[in-house]
Amino acid sequence: MKLSLGFSSCPNDTFIFDAMIHGKVDTEGLEFEPVIADVEELNQRAFGKRLHITKLSFHALAYLLADYALLEAGSALGRGAGPLLIAREPMGPQAIRNARVAIPGKYTTANFLLSLAYPEIGDKKEMLFSRIEDAILDGEVDAGLIIHENRFTYQSKGLVKIEDLGEYWEKTAQMPIPLGGIAVQRKLGRPIQQAINRVMARSVAFALDNPRAPLDFVREHAQEMEEEVMYQHIQLYVNDYTRSLGPEGREAVQRLFDIAMARGVIPIRDTPVFVD
Repeated sequence: MKLSLGFSSCPNDTFIFDAMIHGKVDTEGLEFEPVIADVEELNQRAFGKRLHITKLSFHALAYLLADYALLEAGSALGRGAGPLLIAREPMGPQAIRNARVAIPGKYTTANFLLSLAYPEIGDKKEMLFSRIEDAILDGEVDAGLIIHENRFTYQSKGLVKIEDLGEYWEKTAQMPIPLGGIAVQRKLGRPIQQAINRVMARSVAFALDNPRAPLDFVREHAQEMEEEVMYQHIQLYVNDYTRSLGPEGREAVQRLFDIAMARGVIPIRDTPVFVD
């Protein structure tokens, strides 16, 4: 059975998917056709039900639970790993509320966190995450929400951190921040969902236990990213929660959805979140 598999070109994604795509682990007869795209594009493809399995922002997953269930392995959660709000110079709370803010997509978890911390911000501009630093420097926007490897590059461009929204979440929820997860279409049925769950777990475990094995695939898609940044990226977003959410990871995901529903950021749902 051949299944479409959506993920980004970011090092943490290529690192964990390498083994299942290239047959380095038992795939139980399943084949995977990679669809590599920016996370917000993957979110939008999932809204169109165009991917069997895909990386999703948890914000997007909240709207897609009728069609997708979350795998136990493959998620990006952690502490000290959240999105950063940056600008050319320091800004106070009122200035932030009135600012033109670049976001890496409407349904990203980054924008979800910004909506929790600053619900009054009304002037948001969606753009590809890799454009945000330059948009601030060019004066196109006043501030920007950065994710991925830009966490490691903004200071070298003379930009300053206004707020760490991961820290905001950790103080609010007393939980690690759920950023993105791997979801599978419910229409595939439980046996196939469970098989994908097992294969994903093997792929992550292989990468973590053999960290040099995926590096050719990672480098192939990292474009001109410096190798040090590539390794920092993997170390920040791939951890024990990626191997398995476990009770704390599951609780963190559920807490995210509960707080978002309580504040009216996402619709109220009682659909089960996880592949059983």
